[in-house]
Amino acid sequence: MRALGIDLGSKRIGIAVSDRSGTIASPLTMIPRSGSVKRDHEQIRKLVIEEDAELLVVGLPLNMNGSVGPAAKAAVAEADALATVVGVPVITFDERRTTVTADRALIEAGISARARRKLVDKVAAAVLLQTWLDSRAAQR
Repeated sequence: MRALGIDLGSKRIGIAVSDRSGTIASPLTMIPRSGSVKRDHEQIRKLVIEEDAELLVVGLPLNMNGSVGPAAKAAVAEADALATVVGVPVITFDERRTTVTADRALIEAGISARARRKLVDKVAAAVLLQTWLDSRAAQR
């Protein structure tokens, strides 16, 4: 199953894609927020078609204690709206610490702070998607 991982940020949306076997996630792109949720969702819909995705995994920013706060509620609302546009199932998945993990990996790779800002969102989406893929494989 080919899936897209979506890291919804206030300024940028990170996108990752899995391989066709649903085993490995890779960073794909970053979409700058346009100021129009409708336009942003349309760009994601186009990526679903281009990548032949069968599912979207949207990051759910739970609080560190696992509770649902305002950011998680906003992510669920946006995921629900996205589901009406993209034509494939949309699920949410815990994204706690994905951006921190992505940033650390980029630092360890020697990427400058300036370059990291351009990469971190799509790498965080890949961390999110890979975690979801791994959890799915473990359930089998």
